[in-house]
Amino acid sequence: MTKITLDNLKSATQGAVAGEVSVSAPMVALPKVKKIDAQGRSYATGKRKNAIARVWIKPGLGKIMVNGRVWESYFARPVLQMIINQPFKASNRAGQYDVFCTISGGGLSGQAGALRHGISRALVHFEPDLHTVLKQGGFLTRDSRVVERKKYGQAKARKRFQFSKR
Repeated sequence: MTKITLDNLKSATQGAVAGEVSVSAPMVALPKVKKIDAQGRSYATGKRKNAIARVWIKPGLGKIMVNGRVWESYFARPVLQMIINQPFKASNRAGQYDVFCTISGGGLSGQAGALRHGISRALVHFEPDLHTVLKQGGFLTRDSRVVERKKYGQAKARKRFQFSKR
């Protein structure tokens, strides 16, 4: 490693001004690290609308527990079950991880989206190589759409009271 002096900096800046590119050290990508706690689990938080899901995953048989209940009884609609399984299907990890989560706030649709977001982030913490697959599927992006607030002097967020000229 060379020592940085004023002369070295001066010559580097002059080369950059003249249009030359000087590379002193090649760019090295940092190794991706697993984030696992003492129990061998990976934790992540998922959000959607007003719902927040705290998710822990660990290697297992594919059991999913939501607020202490089996997920099929908590999310009875097949569409919600499909939403929750999307990260596992996209990464070809179906049935390989046990999921334990606590969800609060919002309705069932928002909670299912929050759980999907949390599972995706926890998978990336457990297996950093899955980041590109899950990112391309759009599972790591927090869906920022929320209900618009009601404005004062109006019936709802967009609806107005009927206008009367006289």
